[in-house]
Parts: sequence; C-alpha cells; structure tokens
Amino acid sequence: MTTKATTAKAKATHHSSPTKPSKKPSKKPFKRPIRKPFKKPPLHARVLRRLQRNLPPKLHDIAYEPGLAVPAADGSPLLTDHYFPLADGDFPTLLLRSPYGRGFPWALTFGVLFAEQGFHVVLQSCRGTGGSGGASDLWRHEAADGRATVAWLRQQHWFNGKLGTIGPSYLGYTQWALTLDPPPELRAMVVQVGLHDLHGYFYPGGAFALENTLVTSLGRMHHHRGVPKFLWAALRLQRHLRTITRTLPLGEVYAPGLGGRVPFLEEAMAHPDPRDAHWQGADLGAAAERLTVPTSLITGWHDALLDQTLQQYGRLRRAGCDTSLLVGPWTHNTALQQGWPEGFAESLAWLRAHLCDEPSGRRETRVRVHLGGRQTWHDLPDWPPASSGHRWYLGRSLDGGGTLSTQAPEDTSAPLPSFHYDPSDPTPSIGGPLVSPKAGPRDNTALEARDDVLTFTSAPLTEPLRILGPVSVDLQVSTGTGHADVFARLCDVDDRNLSTNVCDGLRRLRPTGTAPAAVTVAMSATAYCFPAGHRIRLQISGGAHPRFARNTGTTEPPATATRLIPADVSLHHPSALVLPFAEDESGPDPATGSPAQIRPDRYALDVHGHFTAVP
Repeated sequence: MTTKATTAKAKATHHSSPTKPSKKPSKKPFKRPIRKPFKKPPLHARVLRRLQRNLPPKLHDIAYEPGLAVPAADGSPLLTDHYFPLADGDFPTLLLRSPYGRGFPWALTFGVLFAEQGFHVVLQSCRGTGGSGGASDLWRHEAADGRATVAWLRQQHWFNGKLGTIGPSYLGYTQWALTLDPPPELRAMVVQVGLHDLHGYFYPGGAFALENTLVTSLGRMHHHRGVPKFLWAALRLQRHLRTITRTLPLGEVYAPGLGGRVPFLEEAMAHPDPRDAHWQGADLGAAAERLTVPTSLITGWHDALLDQTLQQYGRLRRAGCDTSLLVGPWTHNTALQQGWPEGFAESLAWLRAHLCDEPSGRRETRVRVHLGGRQTWHDLPDWPPASSGHRWYLGRSLDGGGTLSTQAPEDTSAPLPSFHYDPSDPTPSIGGPLVSPKAGPRDNTALEARDDVLTFTSAPLTEPLRILGPVSVDLQVSTGTGHADVFARLCDVDDRNLSTNVCDGLRRLRPTGTAPAAVTVAMSATAYCFPAGHRIRLQISGGAHPRFARNTGTTEPPATATRLIPADVSLHHPSALVLPFAEDESGPDPATGSPAQIRPDRYALDVHGHFTAVP
C-alpha cells in the first residue's frame, strides 16, 4: 500500500483533481519515487514469458504491485494489480476489469507483455470475484465500478491522464459499460472477441445457447479461484455434461455439474424474452452509436461473439468513430492462443497510435480479414465490402437428393425434402462457434448421414468462388406443431467428399398456422473462397445439440420444460441460399493480386453439369 511520504509526493505532483480531471495531461515525465521494493511479476507469468514466440522484444524491465484495494462505487474493495515499466517516463495506462481473476492467463497476456512495451497496466477483479468485495451481479455494477476505478486512477501519481482499455470476452463488456458515460481520459479501446448484449449471448437466434452458457458459467464461477480449482471444476462439468444436456427439467439437473446453483444462469433460463424487465440495461450496444473513442475490434470467423463484434463495428462506423476490424481464422479461445501474435501486434499498434502518438505501426486499411479456403489475409476499406447477395435455389434431383443451383427451378410441383425432428434423439452439434476446444471447422460427414439432416449440394465448381459478407437462407417452412427450430449451415465439400463447416445460424420458429411461412435464417458472416473442384453445400436440420438446448416442442421455458414433442418440418419452393459475392472493386485477390472476381451473373452450368465462369 502507499506510504504517507509517497502519498504526499503523489498529491504534490498529481496533475489533476480527483473530481475534475484536467483536459491536458502533465508534460512532466514520471519518475519513480523512492519507496519499498516492488515485486517481480508472478512466477508463472515470468516462466511463460520465456516461452513466448513471434512477439516484439520487450522494451523495459517491469514490476508490479499486487492486491491494491480500489474502492468501488459503493465502497466495496476491488482488488487490483498494477504492472508498470521500471523506467522513468510518461507512460499511459491500460485498464482491464475481469471476473476471471488476475492470474493465468491475464497476468502474462496483458500485465507483463504490455508493461514491457511501456504501459501501466491496471488489472482488476470485478466485484464478488478474485477476492474483491461485494456480490457479483453480472452486469448491474460494471458501469459504476468502472467510473469509480477511473476516479481512483486520477489520484495516482503515475497516471498521466491518458487511458486505454483492453480485454477479451466479458472484459470487452466491462469496456462497453465504461463508455455509457466515457471519462475524458479514455483515449482508446481494444475489444477482443467481446460482447455487448448478454441476452443475445444466451439466446442467439431465439434458442438457449446451452453448451456455451454452461462453459461460461463454469469460467465465471471458478476461473478466478485459480487454475487447479478451475481445472477440477472443468472435469466435474465434463463428467456431468451428458446428464445435464439429456435430462429434464434443465433447471434442476445442471447444479451438480457446476458445483452448485448459479443464480444468473437460472435467471437467464427463466427469462427467454429479450423484452422482459430482467434484461433492462444488459444490452450496451447503444453506447457504440454515439462513441467517439477510437476502438479496435478483434474477432474470429468461428468466434461465438463474431456477430456481436460485427454489430459493434457497424454502429461505430455509422457514428463516425475511428475504428478498425481484424477477423482471423480463430474461435473464441484460439484468438488468444494461436491468434495472439496477430492480435497482440494489432492491439499494440492501435494503443501506441492513440495513447503514445506513434501511428507508424497502424495498417493503412480499416479492415483485415482472413480468407478461408486460401488461408491468406485480405485488406479491405470497410466491412462488409461491396457485394451482391445472389441466390442459390434449393431443389430436388431425380434420385431425391437435394440440389443447389443459381437457376430457379422451373418445376416447383415436386416438393422439397422434409425431416422429422425428435427431441429425445436431438440432432447433434459439431464444431462451429463454441467457447470450448470442440469449436471451429470440423468434418460434418457423419452428421450429414443422419435422417434428420437435409443437404443441398451444388455441382463441382470449375473455378474458385469467393464470398465476403453475411450469409443467409430464405426458406418457405411449414411445421406440424408450429414449434420448431431451423438450423442452417454452409459447408465446403472437397474432392474427397469431406464436408467442412464454414458458417451457420439457427432461428426459433413461432406458430403461424399450417401454411408455409417465409423464414430467413441468418448464418453469420464469412470471408471464404471455395476452390475449383469443390462443391457448395447447405445443411438444414432442427437443431444442434447441446450447442443449443433442444426445442421441446412446447411453450415451456428452458428451465422447467418436462415434455418432449417431436416436430415434422417441411420445406417448400421458393427457398434459396443467399451468398455475398464480392464485387470487382473490393480489391485485389490476396493470393494472385488480380482484381478480377467471379461474378454470379457470369456463373452458369456447363454441358457437363459443372459451374463455370462465363466470359
């Protein structure tokens, strides 16, 4: 803790009042006062730092002050670790507020690495976690506690008035909470695989995100208790996972897997409607619509929060805010693992540009995306790029298989296939945007062999086909009961008949009568190139379990549902997959350098039944 002598010096050298911050930071460089020796960073962080590769060399030796008690809005102590360079100088500050503790991986990934590059790093445990006082209440205290932390920063002798925020997942949510009333010191943000809408996370497409919610609850309850306890809790959840996901009612069977009841999880299951008063204040998306703080966004094509990140980008752009977007070939977890060299470089360049007046490291384009299928990076002026949504119509071949064609079927008398969804034997989930190691691209061959999964496949492509932007499918659907989910997935089928998922989405249907209803299923967005010889495939099914809780076929809430009623789902003409074909002016191809793109209006079937580009 701070000594009286240090406190006196802090008051003498501090450049602004705790209640009224100065608009212009002090120009006098910070010099470390003489005080008791600082501690070295945690041992595990120092050991892991030696194993890091593909990162910039450190600029400074560092130290840290652990366990500082920062008063929250109501006076509760928020335990905070302060990492800093062991050098004289005028260094900006990065703030991270986390419910997952202050140890692994945060101490290394943010505390050590950014302090080495010349930043004060303030890593704080949210209330009720990591030894902080007060009770954890998910989103309800984040804005006020963030403002209280900034007020504390203003009183620190080393704070130069330049503040940035950074962090992934829920650490992104705490950043958005601070922007509801952004402090004048906030000069830059870096939101990595972050969310702003909690209901949207729990209920993407209207169905309860069962597996992701269980894993997230595990992390929030146990990660801040340390790695050994977290790993033990993860093994316990794994042992109970099948029972939890296959037994009703869900609100009663989950507790043994998580080591006890979880109030915020039960509240989420009990309130599926986003208009419910329970969710008031949980969606922070409106903050981006008026934000002026330069914001960098980082996500992956298989991140569970990809859609929320793209929403954030769109809102920031419409607000005229300086923003950048990096989308890699990552899942929610691998963005901070395999993707960390790119993510760290992106974050560091952004923070230096806006906190240190060093813009030389920033890339020239606003958007950089990884192009799947070719495994190359592509710079774009904006997202989504100029593109045209072109339709690939669902059809049925003479042998009963599903087809995809750019030509609308002439004979619509032949019905499209239908399927029977049985919630007692739910369609399984494979890969995709999960927050577990099972996420990402996977072989879908076994899944597509099931009777409750429909597939619609194009003829082989004779030339590469590139798509960039949001993907969706427009369906005409009828159901026997009116209660059903429609899960749609885009796949790339190679010349060995291996089917790999590209992007997907789910939509929960509501009863509209027995007549076919028009339904659009948003399938997220992608940047992908289907190679020549490959085929485009669309999957349609009634769910993806346990990624999504199974549709029980009733109106009962997820927590209390006890009955299972099967559903028959039929598709009707006209139904079409909508793919975003990039326009010619979207920029050169990263693999060939050629600006030419394959345009759908120049793409047709040849005499052999293959799709080919028309000159």
